[in-house]
Amino acid sequence: MSIIAAVAFSCDRQSGYLPKPRGYFRIDLPEKAYAKVDTIEKYSFECPEYAYITYDRYSPDEKNWVNIEMPQFKGSIHLTHKPVDDNLGEYLEDVHTMVTKHLQKANGVRDSLIVNEEHKVYGLFIEMDGKGVATPMQFYLTDSTRNFVRGALYFNFKPDNDSMQPVINFIREDIDHLIETFEWK
Repeated sequence: MSIIAAVAFSCDRQSGYLPKPRGYFRIDLPEKAYAKVDTIEKYSFECPEYAYITYDRYSPDEKNWVNIEMPQFKGSIHLTHKPVDDNLGEYLEDVHTMVTKHLQKANGVRDSLIVNEEHKVYGLFIEMDGKGVATPMQFYLTDSTRNFVRGALYFNFKPDNDSMQPVINFIREDIDHLIETFEWK
């Protein structure tokens, strides 16, 4: 009996300790500002100032393949350019294949058409929801006669898109801006 009394009185509720719920680290998002990227041979666009452009080191012969590096988010947007020569159907099938690879981890997929008649930019934006989706956003842009660009957002770690959702939403705005300012040369 004395053991029960000792345990009961040793639990001082006044100490103020309560277990804390699991949380995520605070993510500081930079202010929105953009600069024109005009150094790529086939196209130009506006890029967030918190990011920088690198050429794809795995494809050194592809001068129009670039990465928009976002080191504070440990991520990048890969942009690959291919010339269109009666092979647009193949490129569209490749996009479909790349999206299909991620569907098993996705809870939902949304897509939206991209049409900019003024700059002859057409395409599709694909957004995938789900905790383990490796690339939550992909898109392609084409003038349908000469040029095709595919873009995909990747993070350099195993994705936990639930905790990354504020960053994904932030980058979504930057991808929207990239698409709105995209022009062929």
